[in-house]
Amino acid sequence: MYESIAVALNKTLADEMRRDPRVFCLGEDICTLGGAYQVTKGLAEEFGRMRVRDTPCSEIAIIGVAVGASVAGMRPVAELQFADFIFCAMDQVVNQAAKLRMMFGGQASVPIVIRAPQGATGRAAQHSQSVEAYFMHTPGIKVVLPSDPYDARGLLAAAIRDDNPVLFLEHKLLYGSASAGGKSKSATGSLSTLRPAPEEDYTIPLGVAAIKREGRDVTVVGTQYMLHLALRVADKMAEEGVSLEVIDPRTVAPLDMETIARSVRKTGRLVVVSEDVLTCGFASEVVARIVDCCYDSLRAAPQRVSTLDTPIPFAPESEKFVLPSEDKIAAAVRRTLYSVVKA
Repeated sequence: MYESIAVALNKTLADEMRRDPRVFCLGEDICTLGGAYQVTKGLAEEFGRMRVRDTPCSEIAIIGVAVGASVAGMRPVAELQFADFIFCAMDQVVNQAAKLRMMFGGQASVPIVIRAPQGATGRAAQHSQSVEAYFMHTPGIKVVLPSDPYDARGLLAAAIRDDNPVLFLEHKLLYGSASAGGKSKSATGSLSTLRPAPEEDYTIPLGVAAIKREGRDVTVVGTQYMLHLALRVADKMAEEGVSLEVIDPRTVAPLDMETIARSVRKTGRLVVVSEDVLTCGFASEVVARIVDCCYDSLRAAPQRVSTLDTPIPFAPESEKFVLPSEDKIAAAVRRTLYSVVKA
């Protein structure tokens, strides 16, 4: 069993490289250091430096090479040291990777995976962003946000085997977190809500959400680290007699609205929690779609809990102030429970 996301991703990359000789990895320091978060540790020793390739410090080059190699028949897995750096390669991602399959009339595909760590961890404005909403807005690319080792392993295997470009975003605070009793811990400590990954081969289809906790009173949708905060809130509010249904979308493009809508029709209430900013963010998109399809089922206004519309500050107390928290999630749940706007 693989207790941490970093180990689960490492073992999955190795398994996929053994299974398919077309799979190779590229990125900064992925040979010499095992990558910024040790996800590629040991791969160069097993597969050699033709299949695990260190690159210059150039996101344009990393993604450009990956796109070209994929069109030529390879299946590259490109690692960026921080998701924030993907903005240096927006043309390669948005204008090339996302569009080439359609522009070629399906005669060529772009089976690349772009892996990148995201999330606020005290690294200030240019190393702390959550970037998923930018790429939800981009037709032609799939966006994956794993929240535990089990999902990370199954989703990465599915992403590597997919014939479309996939942006695979990994939250920094979850890399080394372990399930209860596990040996590996991050700064967040052990999270009992993390499921370890088995060693056997499996995939999780992209675009299928998971109900992490069933409930009757409020639907709470949370991504990555925010999911774990939501599950903690659910435990605490259960002591008050409030039953939360907690959903992990796992992929936000494609987004499994059927599962979310089914839950909202049951509970009549919705809270969406994400670490990207409020305006035009993931939470706003989910709320808009629920209003479109489930308006008659809503018993109160849906609530969004997101990062404030500001660059992430460096000072710890300031960072804490702008980010979602358990208290903010609980307050949103109470607003939707007790501020009824529909009979």
